[in-house]
Amino acid sequence: MPAGVMVPARNMPSMISGNGNIGGFGTISGLSLGQQPNNNMMEGQLHPFEMTQNTSESEIARMRDEEFDSALKSGSENHEGVSGEDDQDPRPNKKKRYHRHTQHQIQQMEAFFKECPHPDDKQRKELGRVLGLEPLQVKFWFQNKRTQMKTQHERQENSQLRAENEKLRADNMRYREALSTASCPNCGGPTAVGQMSFDEHHLRLENARLREEIDRISAIAAKYVGKPVVSYPLLSSPMTPRPLDFGSQTGSGEMYGTGELLRSINAPAEADKPMIIELAVAAMEELVRLAQMGEPLWMTSLDGSTTVFNEEEYIRTFPRGIGPKPTGFKCEASKETCVLIMNHISLVEILMDVQQWSTVFSAIVSKASTLDVLSTGIAGNYNGALQVMTAEFQVPSPLVPTRESYYVRYCKHHAEGTWAVVDVSLDNIRPNPAMRCRRRPSGCLIQEMPNGYSKVTWIEHFEVEDRGVHNLYKQLVSSGHAFGAKRWIATLDRQCERLASLMATNIPTGDAGVITNQDGRKSMLKLAERMVISFCAGVGASTAHTWTTLSGTGADDVRVMTRKSVDDPGRPPGIVLSAATSFWLPVSPKRVFDFLRDENSRNEWDILSNGGVVQEMAHIANGRDTGNCVSLLRVNSANSSQTNMLILQESCTDPTASFVIYAPVDIVAMNVVLNGGDPDYVALLPSGFAILPDGSSGSSGSGVADAGGSSGGSLLTVAFQILVDSVPTAKLSLGSVATVNNLIACTVERIKASLTCENA
Repeated sequence: MPAGVMVPARNMPSMISGNGNIGGFGTISGLSLGQQPNNNMMEGQLHPFEMTQNTSESEIARMRDEEFDSALKSGSENHEGVSGEDDQDPRPNKKKRYHRHTQHQIQQMEAFFKECPHPDDKQRKELGRVLGLEPLQVKFWFQNKRTQMKTQHERQENSQLRAENEKLRADNMRYREALSTASCPNCGGPTAVGQMSFDEHHLRLENARLREEIDRISAIAAKYVGKPVVSYPLLSSPMTPRPLDFGSQTGSGEMYGTGELLRSINAPAEADKPMIIELAVAAMEELVRLAQMGEPLWMTSLDGSTTVFNEEEYIRTFPRGIGPKPTGFKCEASKETCVLIMNHISLVEILMDVQQWSTVFSAIVSKASTLDVLSTGIAGNYNGALQVMTAEFQVPSPLVPTRESYYVRYCKHHAEGTWAVVDVSLDNIRPNPAMRCRRRPSGCLIQEMPNGYSKVTWIEHFEVEDRGVHNLYKQLVSSGHAFGAKRWIATLDRQCERLASLMATNIPTGDAGVITNQDGRKSMLKLAERMVISFCAGVGASTAHTWTTLSGTGADDVRVMTRKSVDDPGRPPGIVLSAATSFWLPVSPKRVFDFLRDENSRNEWDILSNGGVVQEMAHIANGRDTGNCVSLLRVNSANSSQTNMLILQESCTDPTASFVIYAPVDIVAMNVVLNGGDPDYVALLPSGFAILPDGSSGSSGSGVADAGGSSGGSLLTVAFQILVDSVPTAKLSLGSVATVNNLIACTVERIKASLTCENA
């Protein structure tokens, strides 16, 4: 009978005997007992296990053992009689004969198995011809080999699963022991297993570990600081003013309990990242719609100069967002559009690089850091870039508390030449009771324009609790102009002009004092930029430092702080005393700016110039407005010891703020800078003025840049930095503090007298 063909029923004896047992049913004798029934192997045959339906359990076990042994031997053994002759043998109990393959045959088939574990008929015939085997012998060897490999693989998997099971069993025992010794958080007594959730137990273990780490760090800090460090709770509570060495009180720096807010925030957990991505995508969609929508969401004022945000329409249009507005918070939203002299790719790079971004917006951003980069973008640019950041936003005055924000920044390329960058707070993912502000989707839409220009639409949307703002600045802050879109885009416009002037090559040579040396221009502008950044970082109410109030006269309070300068090539070594005060002037911001930046009127307020004549030696124009420039001034004093004194000054103005910042510099060091030398090693202690509109209707719009002046007043902040001792370890004397206090008070009186007299 041909191999693999079953006998027709009419030619076979009865399959069921008289006692009900199933009779034998012939199969090809060459089929190994180790083969599992499958479509590839059956080929019209029945597996021997099908004959054992009524066999005893011990017999079945014995047959399985024989099958397994046969499978293991099948790599090197096979049955004879593969032609099917045994199917026709009338003696069913005939002892089967085994044929052992030669070592050469086994090696050749194993080598072929590595290349092709499932040979077809043609390959089996060719391999059998080469090795002197029947094709069925080759076929069964490959079947058995595949079974053997599968068995080995299952054994390895079983071993791995067994090891994992043991590990989980050990973890389970450890957790059970921990739960048995758990204590109640309220009474401290034992807690039954079932009263504490598994997640709560994990949190308590993590909390205990963090407390141990805090205690260890506190002990180290106490060792070096020389005084014990108290254990702080996770979130700072509002702090009361505390006396300092000379009997004064702290100012606004850490007064509101947010000094540790940003420092306590770490990179997001892996479990939070999908939610952050989803929030960023929704914020991007909202920002683009906010930038493109008009009325009724953005209502134009009667004079057409400003846009007013319709909060009710916003809630109807964007019902989801990041949740409802917190109780006691107020909404600040603004929108501004401007054409900038910078291409769209460069703008995106500035916004997505935290170092460039904080430098360009140094007057607004007092601190910034990137906690985690979830995506760097695709195709070699920032399309799709996603960053988790923290930042502190300020007004250049110690009287306005900063706004701290924990947010995600997302950049997307929408269409050809159109990009968008959006920020949105993550406070709903990591709630914090100390939070005093949060940013709903804010950012800008950037559109490419011809000749390297870009059209930028900026959106700022804050929800804030303005607790602690001084009365002088309440009107400016409540109007939305202190932190609004107009301030951001006006600052960016001014900085774009500054960068354009830095790259300019067609510099007119006819004007006296104009620096034409390209390397000298770059070095001097870089030095002036560092001076401005240093001034802005030290004039606000940043939590990085603490102001101390000296006098209690109210509006003209003088605030001071000290810093030790050590191993900083950009600062003179020693103890630096900073002093600042803010006050209101009934004069337009433009008039104040022109008075303070003009070297001809400098001797009216600058006490340190000793009444000498101030002469401009060199200057670099860095904007369309004539007030935007960097100057090098020389003081020609009657005192011959002052002849080597030079003053580096940068004045800058835009419709929302103006600055006049200066620092004494060494003449030898400036000669190096003017020749293109490295400006990083020039020691600077910048002082100067920050001029803001007072927020009234006459000055909150364009009071700074109006040519004809404005009916509104000005908010002027005066800030000095003075080296009181060249030894960093020296103690601050009360005499130094009194001297600085008198210096700033006299300067304020002179400015008030000069401007009030002229205004009258």
